[in-house]
Amino acid sequence: MKTITVLSRKGGAGKTTLAVNLAITAFLEGRSVMLADIDPQRSASDALRARQAPGPAFAESCAGKLFHAKSSAMRDGVELLIIDTPAAPETDVTQAVNISDLCLVVGRPSFLDLAPIVRSADTVRRLGREGLVVLNQAHTNKAEVAPIAFPEVIEALRFCGLPLSPYGLRSRGAFQQAIAHGQSVCEWEAGGPAAHDMQRLWRHIEMTLSQGQLELTARTG
Repeated sequence: MKTITVLSRKGGAGKTTLAVNLAITAFLEGRSVMLADIDPQRSASDALRARQAPGPAFAESCAGKLFHAKSSAMRDGVELLIIDTPAAPETDVTQAVNISDLCLVVGRPSFLDLAPIVRSADTVRRLGREGLVVLNQAHTNKAEVAPIAFPEVIEALRFCGLPLSPYGLRSRGAFQQAIAHGQSVCEWEAGGPAAHDMQRLWRHIEMTLSQGQLELTARTG
């Protein structure tokens, strides 16, 4: 079983949106997925609870119970565990990072988000875990092929110590509409630009896991 932790030191960065969409996207591709929600707001759990179709399993937990939750998931044959974390305190996030194969540091491509991204990346590096910076809620006033952030933001993130994912999520209404119904954007607006963004990001995350000898195997049968 592989574990992905989604984290951000700043509220409103889009952690839950990313965690829920990743969990559903992987599930729809045949993976056995569980989302562990350790954020006291329980937004990820609420989103999956609203889902009408079959979907990923989810568990409301806390940092102190993560090891037990991971062990239970492994016994149940879960292939991918995704952890949605709170913005604070750091001790909760640290425990999630410690048990992860890959950490996704989420932030918006803005000046005010740079410092929280750097602090989150520092936590991942200090604990010796693999990580990616994923930019979220980028403006959509450029062509699809345009970079997800302004060059000066990308340049600043070169020094955060973690690689920047070449694919991020742009600010699109479909993300909020989909999550309100417990769906991923790939279901809500199949073939649309939000779904395209999500699928490209998921493929890159899969490739990153595979390059680290962390290949995910789809269920058979």
